[in-house]
Amino acid sequence: MKLIQPFPGWRPKPELVEQISAPPYDVLNRQEAKELAKDNPNSFLHVSKAEIDLPDDVSPYDEQVYEAAKKQYKSLQKRGLLKQDPAPYLYFYRLIMDGREQLGLVAAASVPAYNENRIKKHEFTRPAKEDDRTKISEALGAHSGPVFLTYRHSKTVDKIAANCVATQTPVYDFTANDGIRHTIWVVSDKTTIDNLVDAFEALPGLYIADGHHRSAAASRVAAMREKQGKTQSKDAESSSNRFLSVIFPDNQMRILDYNRVVTDLNGLSEEEFLAEIAKQFTITQSPTPFKPSQPNSFGMYLKNKWYQLKLSADKIDKNDPVTCLDVSLLNQYLLDPILGIKDPRRDPRIDFVGGIRGLQGLEARVDSKEMTVAFSMYPTALSELMSVADANQVMPPKSTWFEPKLRDGLVIQEI
Repeated sequence: MKLIQPFPGWRPKPELVEQISAPPYDVLNRQEAKELAKDNPNSFLHVSKAEIDLPDDVSPYDEQVYEAAKKQYKSLQKRGLLKQDPAPYLYFYRLIMDGREQLGLVAAASVPAYNENRIKKHEFTRPAKEDDRTKISEALGAHSGPVFLTYRHSKTVDKIAANCVATQTPVYDFTANDGIRHTIWVVSDKTTIDNLVDAFEALPGLYIADGHHRSAAASRVAAMREKQGKTQSKDAESSSNRFLSVIFPDNQMRILDYNRVVTDLNGLSEEEFLAEIAKQFTITQSPTPFKPSQPNSFGMYLKNKWYQLKLSADKIDKNDPVTCLDVSLLNQYLLDPILGIKDPRRDPRIDFVGGIRGLQGLEARVDSKEMTVAFSMYPTALSELMSVADANQVMPPKSTWFEPKLRDGLVIQEI
C-alpha cells in the first residue's frame, strides 16, 4: 500500500471558500467559535464544532453534537456548496504568514503506514479527544480536518511542486481574517500524480507534526470498517484505510513556543516558591516580559513580575532525546517536584497556551486570577521532534505549536 494516494476531494465552490473554510476545531474555544460563526451559517465551524449550535450546557462530546455536525455537512453537500472532484487528485496548499510561505501536498495518507510507524508519532493521545475525532469521522463519513505531516525535504518533490505552482492557476487564493493567505492548486495530471506518489514512496517515512488524535481516530475507523466487512483487509486500497493529510517539507516548517500556566503554588507562599526554584535554577527578576532566546532558559510570570530561570548544563542529559527537551526539564525540575504536577496530560491544575497568543496571553491568564503562575518556553526544534519519533519515544504533552494553522473545509476526504 503506497504511503500516499490521490483522492476525489469534496471542496467549496470557489466563490464561497472564504465563507465555508474555518480555523481548525482545536484552536478555538466554544465561545470564540460561536462568535466567529454567528453571522455565517455556512461556516465549517458548524460542522467541526457543532456544539456552538446547541445550548451551552450540552457537552461537546454529546451524541447531539455529532448528529448536528452530520446534518450541517450533508446540508452543505445537498445545497451544492461543497462539490466533489470527478477523479482522484492531489492538491498543493500554500500558506503565507507574515511574508513567510510554506508549500505542502494534500494527500490521502496510509493508515497501515501509521499503524506500522512509517508515519511516526511523538505524542500520546488523550482518550476523550481520540473518541471525539473517531465519532465525528464516523458521523460525517469523512475526514475533514487534515493531519499536519512533515518529512525530510526532497529535491524531487520540491521540483514538482515548483513546476505546478509556476504553470497552473490556483482554484483558491484568499487571505483569511487572521491575515494568513491560503492558496490551493489542483493536481489532476496523472503523470504528475504518479511522480509525486513515487517520490513520497521513496522516502523512509513521514512525521506527525500536529494531528495525533485525528490520525489515531482514522486508524480506529479503518479497524471498525474492516471488522464490519466494509474493507477486505488492512491492505485494501479503500478510502477508509486512508486519512486526510497536508505534508510539508521540514525546511519550511515553523514551530512556536507552547507555554504553561498553573492554577496555584501547591500550598507554598510566594517566598517559599521562589526559594525552592532557586535550589535548581539561577533566578533573576526581569524588568520586561521575558521570552527565552535559547534552550534551557525559561520565563516565569508571578504576582505582576517577570523572572528569568536558567538551568545549568550539568543537569541536562544530552544523550536522551526526550529528557533533554526544555518541556521535559521544566517538568523534571519544577512542575513535578515543586508544584506537584506528576502528569501534565491529566492534571487539571495545568493548562497550555500557544505561542501565537504572545506573552500577553500568559499575563492575561494570571492577572485575571484564573491562574497563579505562567512559564514561557523556548520553542522545540523540528530536529528534536524527529529525533524523538525516530527513537520511538514520545514527548511530554503540548511540546510543539505549529503556525500557520491549516483551514478545515478546504479539501475533505470521504471514507
